Amino acid sequence: MDDDALTFGPWLQRRRQALHLTQQQLGQLAGCATETIRKVESDQRRPSEDVARLLAAALQIPPADHDAFVRFARGTRAHGPAVPDVAEPNGPRPFLPPSNVPVAPTPLIGREEQVVAVGALLLREDVRLVTLTGPGGVGKTRLAQAVATAVRIAFLDGVYFVNLAPISQPELVLPTIAQLLDVQEPPGQPLLSSVQKHLSDRQMLLVLDNYEQVLAAGLVVSDLLSAAPHLRVLVTSRIPLHLRGEHEIAVTPLALPGADVRDLERLTQYDAVRLFITRAQAIKADFQVTNANAPAVADICVRLDGLPLAIELAAPRVKLLSPEALLPRLSHRLGVLIGGQRDLPARQQTLRATIDWSYALLDPAEQTLFARLAVFVSGCTLEAAEAICAAESDHPNSVLDRLQSLLDKSLLQHVNQAEGTPRVIMLETIHEYALERLAASAEAALLRQRHAAYYLALVEPPERAAEGFDTPAWLARLDADQDNLRAVLRWATVHDAHTAVSMAASLKDFWYIRGSWSEGQRWIAALLPLSSQSMRSCAHVSGTVPGRWLSC
Repeated sequence: MDDDALTFGPWLQRRRQALHLTQQQLGQLAGCATETIRKVESDQRRPSEDVARLLAAALQIPPADHDAFVRFARGTRAHGPAVPDVAEPNGPRPFLPPSNVPVAPTPLIGREEQVVAVGALLLREDVRLVTLTGPGGVGKTRLAQAVATAVRIAFLDGVYFVNLAPISQPELVLPTIAQLLDVQEPPGQPLLSSVQKHLSDRQMLLVLDNYEQVLAAGLVVSDLLSAAPHLRVLVTSRIPLHLRGEHEIAVTPLALPGADVRDLERLTQYDAVRLFITRAQAIKADFQVTNANAPAVADICVRLDGLPLAIELAAPRVKLLSPEALLPRLSHRLGVLIGGQRDLPARQQTLRATIDWSYALLDPAEQTLFARLAVFVSGCTLEAAEAICAAESDHPNSVLDRLQSLLDKSLLQHVNQAEGTPRVIMLETIHEYALERLAASAEAALLRQRHAAYYLALVEPPERAAEGFDTPAWLARLDADQDNLRAVLRWATVHDAHTAVSMAASLKDFWYIRGSWSEGQRWIAALLPLSSQSMRSCAHVSGTVPGRWLSC
């Protein structure tokens, strides 16, 4: 059959076969699953534009024909672009450029879309530098390795993986790259000039892994890119390089089920759950997820924030503990998640070591703020962070600047509330570590007092406020900070009876409007044993709320 008469699926199949590639091999080169290739070849689905561009590279389509190929793949062009004959059964095997990218010992789970998206980004002519950022243990290195494998065929002079984790001196970055590329330093000539000359006409991808502890050498990347127009650089770092032209991609934890998802079939569709099951079965071949233990498996993954490293450290525990028995032990994750595989870097063999690595990158002022932020539960607004965590000697924007740095270093995450108010949060695994730092400081009691005072002022109810009080905004603000309000009540019930009762008195309208009657009853019951002075305040609480749900 003439190639022009073929739809994209059969055309793809013939081209793949002419290059002596299996569906699995083509999927690896294009960063997608074997099943995706099968469905595309049978015309059951069309590839996305990103996948089509990776396919073009993998199938050795000339760069000038890539746009036409994408239109053909997407169904907006009637036939394939002008390419070498795809019907030759003994056609050339694909040329694979040199590569030293480590071959992962286990399959990558849950990153298929990101592999395709990052790979397609690297193939764009206007993109030279891509940085994968995210907290320790989120899987940046594994993702970078998968991307490098997917785009390898597009870089004729090779793909080179540079592990920077063993070095901490920025001045060693360039010699490390030069050694890997086998570039010598001639006497009297700067090493940078030699490396630039070596790369100047090469079509190459450099993968620079773990750049966060050598950020001062960021200009090395800029210097290399400026001298080599066909060079691309893929960086993994907990901190962006902040260079011109940098495209930052945040690597997020794996997808997690919500509290309403509990049936076995739906739970096992989530990437975090799939990873736990796969790693558990590698340790204990007869491990099975059932309707009975699936909710516990899901709760384990949620408690671990969907962090791949944390899940990989937890899964081997099923050799001794059932998921139901493991779950309560993870209330202290840092002490349980130890004993990683011996062929992992030391910083990845325990969750604590992974976070230690990030904490060590902070300057003293940032370390102090990081510990202070542990006083919050489920995050806080920027206003709250500045009000509670600032020191008297701080300049007006000091806390804001340090918050930005903690965000850059992947120890905080940024979210927007429904009304657009910016908010910062910590993953729970990182929050546990921060709490240890706060407890070890001399500031814990003072921070708890500031936290309580701030939120006591925040809950000022409508009837005590000036005319025109915005009740919906007040309710929304309290909705967003319910975990902080509960934390204040828990602390104050033990340490500050007056604040505890005042908080309950101020929250009575909120509980009533939101229908949280039982919660209000529980807090008032907890306040009953307090002093007689607090009891009089408690009477004020019950005096304005229907007695059927709240009384002293």
